[in-house]
Amino acid sequence: MGNCNAKKTGVLLVNLGSPASTKTSDVRRFLREFLSDPRVVNLPRFLWWLILNCFVLPFRPRKSAKAYKQIWQKNGSPLVLFTQSLTEKLTKAVNDKNIIVDYAMSYGKPAITEKLAEFKAQQVEEVVIIPLYPQYSSTTTASVYDAVTVFLKGGWHIPSLRFVSDYHQHPLYIEAIAKSIQKNWDEQGRAELLLMSFHGLPAKLTEWGDPYFHQCQQSAKLIAQKLGLKDEQWKIVFQSRFGKAEWLKPYCIEVLQELPQQGIKSVDVVCAGFAVDCLETLEEIAMTNKDIFIKAGGEAYHYFPALNDDQAHIKLMLDLVQN
Repeated sequence: MGNCNAKKTGVLLVNLGSPASTKTSDVRRFLREFLSDPRVVNLPRFLWWLILNCFVLPFRPRKSAKAYKQIWQKNGSPLVLFTQSLTEKLTKAVNDKNIIVDYAMSYGKPAITEKLAEFKAQQVEEVVIIPLYPQYSSTTTASVYDAVTVFLKGGWHIPSLRFVSDYHQHPLYIEAIAKSIQKNWDEQGRAELLLMSFHGLPAKLTEWGDPYFHQCQQSAKLIAQKLGLKDEQWKIVFQSRFGKAEWLKPYCIEVLQELPQQGIKSVDVVCAGFAVDCLETLEEIAMTNKDIFIKAGGEAYHYFPALNDDQAHIKLMLDLVQN
């Protein structure tokens, strides 16, 4: 039970976002907002404006809309639905009338500024921001921080602020991922190799000081250690490469194409950097990349779901809120 004299606290879980529907127009609107963020694309603004408006937005939304249709659920986007469910279950776990738990999206609805305004109207005195990205990246976590600080900068009263930059080696995070993998192995058997796939980023960001690559490496090693895996039993890869520039390696698609020629015919894939399932896990990894592996000579491919609203995930989020 909560302390009636405690500060009123607002906890905001923040995810990337999703189009409002699978209509091409809605996907285009979402991509325009997402890809216009300087944190997401690190190119000179005028050059990127030309590329975005002349080459990306006229063509990519239709292709992306088709992909979204393959994973869209009856009630909407999986990313939004899982984030909603995670928020609702965390609210029950917190069980404190002085703590308000809500969620927002960096792009699309509900917006971060919208939810912070609601906290302000509810006279929240302390704000806890938890970006749902285990590993810090300037392209995701920093973008959330930008939106929060811009909103607070315009206020006369600034509440106490706690920002969770990452939780890439938090014991409950490592334990939750490891238990999820083990559960899948217990239920459907174990492949020859476990691939831990993380979202890719331009390689130059690491040179500029972004810790994402190193945090992904650390997370993967800790998960492998928790499972008692030998080095040859797991591998880290990076997915979702965009454009022709060099991104973080090894590339997931290239590894999947090479493995059958190396004698590895079965793989299990987990996307430990994604808090909930979304387009990049359900369509790209679970569908498209599976086809790539099978066409290359692979025989068995299993995607293990993200933590989503699993109880172990709630336990992790509760610890982040309370500590």
